[in-house]
Amino acid sequence: MPSAVQRAGVAISVQKIHTEKETTSTPAASKPSENWVNQSSTPPLDLQLNGYCGIDFNADDLPLASIRGAVDSLRDDGGGQCLATIITDSLDRMCARIARLRAAIESDPVIRSTIVGIHVEGPFINPEPGYHGAHPRRHVQVASTETAQQLVDAGGGWVRLLTLAPEMDPGLQTTRKLAALGIKVSAGHCNPSIDLLHEAVDAGLQLFTHLGNGCPSVLPRHDNVIQRVLACQRLPFVMFIADGVHIPAMALGNYLKCVELDRVIAVTDATSAAGMGPGRYQLAGQEVIVDSSGAAWSPDRTHLIGSTATMPDVRRFLGTNLQLPHAAVDQLTAWNPRRSMGW
Repeated sequence: MPSAVQRAGVAISVQKIHTEKETTSTPAASKPSENWVNQSSTPPLDLQLNGYCGIDFNADDLPLASIRGAVDSLRDDGGGQCLATIITDSLDRMCARIARLRAAIESDPVIRSTIVGIHVEGPFINPEPGYHGAHPRRHVQVASTETAQQLVDAGGGWVRLLTLAPEMDPGLQTTRKLAALGIKVSAGHCNPSIDLLHEAVDAGLQLFTHLGNGCPSVLPRHDNVIQRVLACQRLPFVMFIADGVHIPAMALGNYLKCVELDRVIAVTDATSAAGMGPGRYQLAGQEVIVDSSGAAWSPDRTHLIGSTATMPDVRRFLGTNLQLPHAAVDQLTAWNPRRSMGW
C-alpha cells in the first residue's frame, strides 16, 4: 500500500469520526450527488459478496451466464472485485456450489478478473440462537480438518478465506491446517472466550467476520463477543458490514475508535437483492424480504439476511455518515482487504 494512503488512514484521529447525526437509512439516501465510485487505480475488494443484482451465488441452478451477468453488473456499478461467498448448507451442496464458482472463474477471464476468490462462511459456526444467524442450524457442524479439506478441494485453489467459530474447532486444528495451506481464517458467528480468541490468533486466525452481527441482539453487558474482539488488539483485521443497516452510524463510529483504521475492512455482505429494490429474493434457498428502507429480512423479521448495499453505497456511507476522507475510504474498501489476503 502506498505510504501516502497508509499515512492518511493511520493519521485519522477519533475526532474525525462524527456520529451526531446517526441514521438508520440506507447509504444510497445520503448525498446521492456525490460520486463515491472508486476513482483510483486499485478497485475495491469486497471480501463478502453472496450474490448481486438478482443472482444468488448459493443457488443450485446457477448457469455460467448468470454468474457473468452478476459480474457485469458489479463492474458497471463500480463494485470492483470480490470474494464470492458460500454459506452454510449440507456439505455436498456447499462443495457443489464452490465447484460451480471455480468452474466459472476458470472458464471466463472477465469473471476471473472480478471474482478473485471464494469465501466459505461456515459450516463450522456456533449453533446457538443468535450466533448462527441466517445459516441453517441443522447444517452447522464441528470443524474437522477432513471436512475443511473437502471444501478447499472443491475450490481448486480458489478458496481464499474461511469463516469459523474458534469454539467449534477442537484444538484449533482446522485453523492451523488452513493457515498452513495459505488460506486466511476468520472468526465469525461465534462466541469464544478472550483466552480462546488469543489462542486462535496464535494458531493463525487473521480476521473477524462482520463484527456487531452474527450474534444475539441481547448480550451480557460487559463480557460479550463484541467487547472481546475490540480488546484483542493482536487480531490483524476486523470486518464490518458498513451499510448503515447492520450497524448504525453511531455504533460503527464507536467501533472505529477502538479498532485502528489500518485493521478495519468494510464489506457489503450483499445478497442477490443488491442493486435491486424492495421485493422477495433468495439466499441459499431461503426467502429474503427487502423492505422499503432497503433492509433484507427473514420472512418472520427476526433477523437480517445479508444486505442490499453495493460497494459504492458502502463507500458513500463511510464518507458521508462517518465523515471519513477519500483516502480512508479507499483504505477500508480497497487497500486493507488486499493486505488481509496477502496481496
